[in-house]
Amino acid sequence: SDFCAFKGAFYMARYLVLSTKGQTTMTITKKAQSFIAALLCAGLMAGCSDKDAGSSGGSDSLNGSDNSVSESVPENASDSADTEQAAPTSDADAPESGEVPPISSPESVRVMALSGPTAMGLTKLMDRTESEDLLYDFTIATAVDEISPMIIQGNTDICCVPANLGAVLCNKTEGGVEVLAVNTLGVLYLCENGNTVAEISDLRGKTIYSSGKGATPEYALNYILSENGINPETDVTIEWKSEHAECVAALSSDEDGVAMLPQPFATVAQSQNENINVVIDLNEEWDKLENGSALITGAVIARTEFVEQYPEAVNRFLSDYMASVDFVNNNVAEAAQLVEKYGITNAAVAEKAIPKCNIVCITGEEMKDKLSGYLNVLFEQNPQAVGGAVPADSFYYAYEFPG
Repeated sequence: SDFCAFKGAFYMARYLVLSTKGQTTMTITKKAQSFIAALLCAGLMAGCSDKDAGSSGGSDSLNGSDNSVSESVPENASDSADTEQAAPTSDADAPESGEVPPISSPESVRVMALSGPTAMGLTKLMDRTESEDLLYDFTIATAVDEISPMIIQGNTDICCVPANLGAVLCNKTEGGVEVLAVNTLGVLYLCENGNTVAEISDLRGKTIYSSGKGATPEYALNYILSENGINPETDVTIEWKSEHAECVAALSSDEDGVAMLPQPFATVAQSQNENINVVIDLNEEWDKLENGSALITGAVIARTEFVEQYPEAVNRFLSDYMASVDFVNNNVAEAAQLVEKYGITNAAVAEKAIPKCNIVCITGEEMKDKLSGYLNVLFEQNPQAVGGAVPADSFYYAYEFPG
């Protein structure tokens, strides 16, 4: 009947609006609105015509048990409209053949990221969101303490955070957080005044200045030293500072000293003191151990509730994020401008630092292998570094990029 055609047109219009941009738009475009209006007008005209015809010569109906639909317009038009637009809730309410059911999609995807290398890979996607009106809503945080309560309270959906924080939040929320991807490998570097250190064994007897005591920098350094036969407590002297700037100041006054600095701060230090040299990449030293894991700085996590409710939106984000990471790594100068635009660091520093920040987007089994091994290393040194327990397999979101 024409009324059924109107009903089918409504659902088709709704489907087209929700699917035309791969579920990445916040609002309906003007073009889509015009299309819907045309379809609705056509359906209403057909319905009105049939009502007039029915008053003079009766009406036909589609016969069926629970799915019969009369051509005549019900007396309570508002109730009818509500009924027609409701999503099916049972087999009896399922749409007739040819109708397309609504697609579940969030109005927006709220994404937070900690400022620094963890956020750099997002910058092209942030730029695209502004120019293409994608559904993402980004927030750059300057401290980890800003992020944790936001995800626990359900005020954000996806976060780029220090890798161990994902495990801590997973334990704290009893499985309420999943990890989607590893987004930053090791960014720790050993620097010195001169060129006396070429390998880990050369550190014996040295003083190492670093910040991050009781956190992942300490655990990573201790692990690499120990695996190379150097006792962190007796073979070297580690002086812990509260800030990276203090490490640089101490290094500048100690010709034999070594400082452990993260990117992009190591690049900033070199720009301020031409005598500072980066001598050891701890990411490479970790890989030399061939333990099946990796030195990991950052990961992408999400609320489990959001992942289960909107899996298509999660997969679309990962696809968009991978494209953004590829752009940042392959278009460094342009990406550096975006890094400055979004307040992460200035473009001159970013252009030198990006190639050393090991920005990646690793998912699926590879993510699970690398991250679980890293979390186990942290757990062995301090269980509280991962929230008291290494997360179960359900923590790792199973997504593989097509092809």
